[in-house]
Amino acid sequence: MKISEYASCDAVGLADLIARGEVSAAEVADAAARAVEAVNPQLNAVVETWPAEDFPGSAPLAGVPFLIKDLGVAMAGKRSELGSRLAAGAVSPADSFLMRRFRRAGLVTIGRTATPEMAYSTTTEPDFYGATRNPWSTDHSAGGSSGGSGAAVAAGMVPVAHATDAAGSIRVPASYNGLFGLKPTRGRVSQGPGADEVFNGLAVQGSLSRTVRDSAVLLDLIEGPEPGDPYFAPRPDRPYATEAKTDPGRLRIAVLRQPWGGRQPTEPVSAALSETVRLLESLDHEVEDTALPLGVSWEEFVLGNARMWAANLAPWIDAVAAATGRPVDETTLEPVTLASYRYGHQVTADEFVRALAIRNQVARTFAQHFARYDLLLSPTLPDPPVKLGVYGEGAERLDGLGWLDRVLDRSPYTAAANVSGVPSMSVPLAEAGGLPVGMQFTAAFGREDLLFRLAGQLEKAAPWAHRKPAVRASE
Repeated sequence: MKISEYASCDAVGLADLIARGEVSAAEVADAAARAVEAVNPQLNAVVETWPAEDFPGSAPLAGVPFLIKDLGVAMAGKRSELGSRLAAGAVSPADSFLMRRFRRAGLVTIGRTATPEMAYSTTTEPDFYGATRNPWSTDHSAGGSSGGSGAAVAAGMVPVAHATDAAGSIRVPASYNGLFGLKPTRGRVSQGPGADEVFNGLAVQGSLSRTVRDSAVLLDLIEGPEPGDPYFAPRPDRPYATEAKTDPGRLRIAVLRQPWGGRQPTEPVSAALSETVRLLESLDHEVEDTALPLGVSWEEFVLGNARMWAANLAPWIDAVAAATGRPVDETTLEPVTLASYRYGHQVTADEFVRALAIRNQVARTFAQHFARYDLLLSPTLPDPPVKLGVYGEGAERLDGLGWLDRVLDRSPYTAAANVSGVPSMSVPLAEAGGLPVGMQFTAAFGREDLLFRLAGQLEKAAPWAHRKPAVRASE
């Protein structure tokens, strides 16, 4: 199988070719290995590869090459280093529940992708393995924290890859790399058995893909509770793969043009949003601009997030240090991670409980929005992809609160969906200066079905498959 043939297929298409005997799983695995070898040196998206393992031959995605993020999922016998010197060489003793579901889906996991240290950024530029580059322009960031997965999928190394999202870490790299990325509802995918929830429910598990149907099929295969989960989202009435092929009908869509926090979207992003509104109106949706309050001030929102994030980060780092026998200091952690760790140890119980109250207030306010509207539209980000190094300028002078304030300032549209627990997706509907620009759609709790219906409609009305990055697997 030629690399170009392999890279032109999505996961569902590859599984179909294998099932019909038009190509063998071994040939597909070989093409994937050659694709990674061909383009990864330019992007630094994949930090380790390994030989393809056996898979259930009758599974829906049997034989499809896959990559897991170096964080958030455990694969027995494989390293999980969290993008950090602190965890260098750490090996997972057993599969997590999610990894078991990936295996049952038939996916052939061939390696792991880069993440910023402890996934604590929306750009992937860790000291440990270096910056991941955007395949559309290698001077630019691939986003984060699932930036390695985003760059790998966009460049054709694999058709779909694992990703996580605590403040936009699926949607940011989707926007930066011209991909489809959906953050599921809180409790949709199990975090067990190592955790009941991650970052107090802010973080969820998902994927990045080039086609809507790949994300829909994979979510069908990984959603649902596992024994011991503290809560779970209501199960869907129909498969998401069916929803992605279903007409959404006429939707009521609110438009948020200005993000919370005061950062103004750049002109290309504003223009892309206006074009998206026209597209939606041409599809007979009811679209109107509206003011959507968060329920708290932006300063309270940032402070609440910083306290929850850092208070979770600190014991996590302590546990990793205990397991590896390494100190927690400048030799093992980057300056912003170390500053956030120290900030986390300063958060009091009273401050943490008040942060949870902020989470509740935002969730209740968001729920009221969806009593009137089906969906909320905004840009995924206020800017097109930024150049490498921009996020880190002067970061060594920031404390834990200052760093998270910078992260949320860079991605002010995304984090509210994490705090409220609702599903949200980035759709690659635009470009600016040759770089992708994603549009974000957010739905009420448990309503991924609406998102997939609209995504399927948009993919037909404004297809993006013809747009290719400068760095892409080919012969």
